[in-house]
Amino acid sequence: MYGISLGDDGAELRPLEPWHAEEFLAHLDRGREFINRFIPFGEKATDLASARDMLQRYADLRAADTASLHGLWLDGKLVGGVLFLNFDAENANCEVGCWLEPAGTGRGLVTRAMRVLLDFAIEQRGIHRVEWIAAVGNQASLNVARRLGMTREGVRRECYPHHGVRLDLEVWSVLAPEWRATRARVAHNDH
Repeated sequence: MYGISLGDDGAELRPLEPWHAEEFLAHLDRGREFINRFIPFGEKATDLASARDMLQRYADLRAADTASLHGLWLDGKLVGGVLFLNFDAENANCEVGCWLEPAGTGRGLVTRAMRVLLDFAIEQRGIHRVEWIAAVGNQASLNVARRLGMTREGVRRECYPHHGVRLDLEVWSVLAPEWRATRARVAHNDH
C-alpha cells in the first residue's frame, strides 16, 4: 500500500493491518522473549487467529481515532513497530510506545519512526502533550525518550505487575512547543 522511508538503510514505516497477521505472528515469534522483557506486547498473539484478532482490534481503535499500530520494516522484513495508545484528540493528549525484535535494535529505527509519529500528532492532529512510559530497567526505551527531547516527569513506583514482579515506570513527555523547538534545532544542525 504505502510506506514512509526512514532513511537510506531500507527502513520503512507502514500501517500494520489485519492482513499482515501471518508476518506479524512470525515477527512476534522471532522476538517474543526479547519484546516481552518489559511489556506484554503481543503476548496473547500466539497463533494466526489471535494475531489477526490483535491487529483487527487496533484497526478498530484506529477507526475510532483512539489508537493505532505502525510497523517497522527493514529490507522488507517486519522487525518492530511504534504505536499511539490512548490517543485523545479532543483533549490534545496521547501516549506513544514501541517494540522491536533483536534484528531491529541498534539502528535508530524507533527514534526515526517516532519523529514521524510526533510530527503527525502535533502538526496534523493538534496534539499538545505526548507521553512516553517505560519500565525503569528498559534503558533502550528511555534513551529514545531522551533522544526525542522529552522531559522525565517522574517514576510511578511498583505500579506495573509484569511476570510476577512489580516494575517501576518512568513517565516522560514532550509538549508541542518543545517538540517544535527540538525539530528546529535538529533541522538547523543538519545544515
